[in-house]
Amino acid sequence: MEKVKAMEGEGKTPMGLGFRMPAEWEPHEATWLAWPHNPETWPGRLKFIPPIWIQMIKPLHVHEKVHVCVNDEAMEKEVGAILKRHDIGQNVFIHRIPTNDAWARDHGPIFVKRDDVGARSSRPGGGTPPLQILDFIFNSWGQKYGPWDLDDVVPQRVAEYLKMPCIQPGIVLEGGSIDVNGKGTLLTTEQCLLNKNRNPHLTKNEIEQYLTDYLGVTNILWLGDGIVGDDTDGHIDDIARFVNSTTVVTVAEEDPADENYKPLQDNLKRLQSMKDQDGKPLNIVTIPMPGPVIYQDQRLPASYANFYIGNGVVLVPTYKHPNDQRALEILKGLFPKRRIVGIDAVELVWGLGAFHCVTQQQPKI
Repeated sequence: MEKVKAMEGEGKTPMGLGFRMPAEWEPHEATWLAWPHNPETWPGRLKFIPPIWIQMIKPLHVHEKVHVCVNDEAMEKEVGAILKRHDIGQNVFIHRIPTNDAWARDHGPIFVKRDDVGARSSRPGGGTPPLQILDFIFNSWGQKYGPWDLDDVVPQRVAEYLKMPCIQPGIVLEGGSIDVNGKGTLLTTEQCLLNKNRNPHLTKNEIEQYLTDYLGVTNILWLGDGIVGDDTDGHIDDIARFVNSTTVVTVAEEDPADENYKPLQDNLKRLQSMKDQDGKPLNIVTIPMPGPVIYQDQRLPASYANFYIGNGVVLVPTYKHPNDQRALEILKGLFPKRRIVGIDAVELVWGLGAFHCVTQQQPKI
């Protein structure tokens, strides 16, 4: 692995070298997961979580490789036995890459791609690799939970396995806090990226410059606050997602008495006035919320927006709510060439996340 610290100088950033973060619906080589093992994440309910990973892996591995990070030899054997019992063998790979927790979207590698793979690099005799890994600092969502030392180095370990360059921008950023359309536009929230528990030394303009330099975007759209119960300080993947280069699906609470109603209406109004990288208005599609999901008097961040777009499938969280079917039908219309797979996420969201939070895509070269 070639480990490179933050680049400096015009033309030396990933964007300056022609790299961009592909949209999630672009072809994948693989999906990366971390096997769930932390009992503090799902107090008293951990035994119900590994079967959910199997429900994700089954439809995914038919269309792409699935890489699963485990902590040690014992976990490797355990996971291997579980996969075998479910007749899952080919296209699934287990790696001893230890983690503190299972939220691969936030601590895992963010891949950027260079479409002009034939271009030559400035290194003698070498071409620029078509994929690079970005290793942003992970600080457990503003140092909320500890430890996070293992999670913070996962991108480096993945880069070692894939033999890819690993770039360290030097700022705190989680994958769930951003969403891109692959054409130059990025969605995020003020509540998260401008939070003082992430990068208090950076201004909004400076954060935008990092996003431009490292993710290859030119148009950054800021929403406000996230949903109630979200311990990530308003990750975008619970509220608004690109489903193609011109369309954003966003959650809307229909009950004016619900505490999510006002912030989600504010985000909807912002989206309706926003434009893409070409100055064209966005196509906005609303999707309902599932209503309050409460466990032990705690409201959980349940949202249909936390879906994951795989090759050929879309994994959608459901919550035993009448709106489940409505959400699935809306997404079916937005992804006509992919199978919509609804999976019960009531137990999973007790850990304060769903399917997008636990997955990370590796683009196909």
